[in-house]
Amino acid sequence: MRIALCVEYDGSGYCGWQFQPRSPSVQETLETALSKIVDQPVRVVAAGRTDTGVHALGQVVHFDTDRPRPLRAWLRGANTKLPADVRIVAAQQVAEDFHARYSAFARHYRYLLLNRSQAPAIGHGRASWEPRPLDVQAMQAAAQQLLGEHDFSAFRAASCQSHSSWRTLSRLDVTRHGAWLVVDVVANAFLHHMVRNLVGTLIDIGIGDRPPAWAGQLLHGRDRTRAGATAPAAGLYLAAVHYPPRFGLTPPPLTLLL
Repeated sequence: MRIALCVEYDGSGYCGWQFQPRSPSVQETLETALSKIVDQPVRVVAAGRTDTGVHALGQVVHFDTDRPRPLRAWLRGANTKLPADVRIVAAQQVAEDFHARYSAFARHYRYLLLNRSQAPAIGHGRASWEPRPLDVQAMQAAAQQLLGEHDFSAFRAASCQSHSSWRTLSRLDVTRHGAWLVVDVVANAFLHHMVRNLVGTLIDIGIGDRPPAWAGQLLHGRDRTRAGATAPAAGLYLAAVHYPPRFGLTPPPLTLLL
């Protein structure tokens, strides 16, 4: 049988999602807990590989097992064996052709940024910080130039191993909630550091160093060296993964900034 899980985690203490031989990863932590439920190794496949320090509200994974257990065992049982910074928030049996990565048609990332003169205490490690005033209207105007299917070479990391830099960006919104800025990004898939590089570019525009039109110029120029700096990992969350309705997977609601 194939089981799908929705997983939430604070990535501050991990080298990222993917297993690393000498560093703690979210993948290894989750697999260890699940393996204890069935007394045999469990290997999971994730919708996306988050980097060091990146968090998740709605990471989706799947795994196969020939040892049936009630869904509450995968949910409540596994959670008792997980550290406090990793939690399974939903579990369900899915069709055998479901694949956490390849069945997804969109991923939603959310970036949290505190825009005030003093750095956060409560949100330390879970949000980014920019002390200079940011013009949200200019950032939003810039963001709209990047929507659609494009070559996003200007916003990919030098170490990105993707064979193609073409992606379809369906949403890029910047909103203010008091001192907080929220950047919501939805695409069919993402390049390595793509969201953080987009945010870094929008920040340069927000502080007035560059005009909104610069975003479109960067996109068409396809030169990463000319774009903004990579924004810190602490503010980035894998918020949700979207699948065709036939799989019956509903992303968790997004109601809190932190």
